[in-house]
Amino acid sequence: MRTEQLEYIAAVTRLGSLRRAAEELRVSQPALSETVRNLERELGVDLLERKRSGSTMSTQGRELLPHIAGVLEALDRLRAAAGEQHRISRMVRVGTVNAATIPLLVPVVREFRATHPVTQVEVVGTQQSEIQRGLSEGGFDLGLVNHLAGDDVPAGLESSQLLRGRPVVCVHPDSPLAARPAVTVEELLREPLVAMRSGYVMHRFVHRLLAGRDPVFSYSTDGAEMGKLMVAEGLGVTVLPDFSVIGDPLERLGRITYRPIADDTTCVLLMLQRRRGDAVAQAARDLHQGFVRRARELHVISGVVSPTA
Repeated sequence: MRTEQLEYIAAVTRLGSLRRAAEELRVSQPALSETVRNLERELGVDLLERKRSGSTMSTQGRELLPHIAGVLEALDRLRAAAGEQHRISRMVRVGTVNAATIPLLVPVVREFRATHPVTQVEVVGTQQSEIQRGLSEGGFDLGLVNHLAGDDVPAGLESSQLLRGRPVVCVHPDSPLAARPAVTVEELLREPLVAMRSGYVMHRFVHRLLAGRDPVFSYSTDGAEMGKLMVAEGLGVTVLPDFSVIGDPLERLGRITYRPIADDTTCVLLMLQRRRGDAVAQAARDLHQGFVRRARELHVISGVVSPTA
């Protein structure tokens, strides 16, 4: 068994494709495929389920994945202890819903980069269901997702609550709604609404809030960041968790602001998730702790959002 065999299977698992793994590792796809098959023959198990849409870990492969990760981490520690100046990059993949928070994510990645200069961080914005599937299959190391209070956490995932907030109406400072202490549902219905697509927690919340009624006009977007930009350009309003707006660069520049929703007490939670029971690489553990520390700092700074230790 060779080290590169384990690194190859880890790359295929993370990227979900032999082709993408070959591109990242800079080897030919046939050579990569043969190396993986040699490892499977040596171990006597099929590590991958090969489909037209890509390659994912088999059930047997998932059981062995923590051991593979443990071997690779042990090799890294050995190289470091021996003083070997290797430049082999490790990558931590973070899936995040777009209604997470830039004030949380950016400082954590910046701090992590300073202490882990050869470890790449790949941030992938997608829907909650895709993040949780990626965590279960090993494609993501960490996931940032929003939950409404009372939502179930999928079995097999370990969750840490980072922030507790409430839905707010994000508006342009020149909007008449900015002069209101709170926005009623009737007022919201009279405004062009930038809505999240189906599959996002805030889509589900707004549908419930409006009770099936349609606003005067609505846009549909795939993420909070585009929604905030549209609000900053005066195209309408959107509904987001307060922690997605507070401290955002557009909010700090005075391009957007927010108001609570009248008579609404809904709680939105920003959760940090990872697969339960895995042998987690040190870099992923360090990034996890970075998110927890930053969440506590945000609570102190804003006094609005509240993390759970």
